[in-house]
Amino acid sequence: MPILKETKMASHSNILITGGKGFTGYHLSKLLNSRGYQCHDLSCNILDKNKVQKLVHKIQPVYVFHLAAISFTEEKDTKLIYETNIIGTMNLLEAIDLLEVKPKKVILSSSASVYGENGREYNSEEDTAVPVNHYGCSKLSMENLARNYFNSFPIIITRPFNYTGVGHNRNFIIPKILNAYLCNDNSIELGNLDVSREFNDVRDIVEMYFLLMKSCLCSEIINLCSGNSYSLKEIISLMKSITGKDMDVDFNPAFARPNDISILSGSPYKLKNSIDFENRYNIKDTLKWMYEKI
Repeated sequence: MPILKETKMASHSNILITGGKGFTGYHLSKLLNSRGYQCHDLSCNILDKNKVQKLVHKIQPVYVFHLAAISFTEEKDTKLIYETNIIGTMNLLEAIDLLEVKPKKVILSSSASVYGENGREYNSEEDTAVPVNHYGCSKLSMENLARNYFNSFPIIITRPFNYTGVGHNRNFIIPKILNAYLCNDNSIELGNLDVSREFNDVRDIVEMYFLLMKSCLCSEIINLCSGNSYSLKEIISLMKSITGKDMDVDFNPAFARPNDISILSGSPYKLKNSIDFENRYNIKDTLKWMYEKI
């Protein structure tokens, strides 16, 4: 469907955020609003191609952050994962491509899950991506389709490693653990305690997004990471030091994924050579913030 011929003048500060009301979108909007930008959420189903085109045309974004996705790796509706993460992205990129004045930067959120289990302690952008679950496969497909638009407007594809913070859904592991402490539970059921992940702070992640938005980088894939990973055993130990509470951990095989990646951590080398950034928060800072605010 072609866009309307009438073109509205875009505000220099207009930013479109898909998934703007989600966990990351909330924190990103808060940061951008504090710096004078006008953030607009894509207030329609991203699978509705016509509505996506109309809203993108109406907003006339100067910058775009595409965060909307099915991001829960245990989502059972695999069709929804692929439709949202691939077709939804294609709908957005096609709508942007129809704009007379293209955005200065379009930042797409992929995932570190695309790396899969490659045996490396630190995954770099040059490593072969071999995802081991539907979520990772959908994100890698999204990356590949986005390359078709590299010559049409400036795109950065980000691969965020695990991060958390206030407002994170309790389906995810860190909020689940925090909730058990807040409820004064004596025990918690978890899967494999030895898997290691980065658990970065969402406040650091959105700062990375902002700096990438203002950077000259385009037509690139870049990790959003710190290179610091922690096992769930270490998280439980840190929570004991924060709360003074002991927590018994019971192994539940239902939470141990058969294709779970043992270590998922990223190399921040390219990120630190692209933007002037150092993480402001360590894992204990994040856990304390969440424990006090949840």
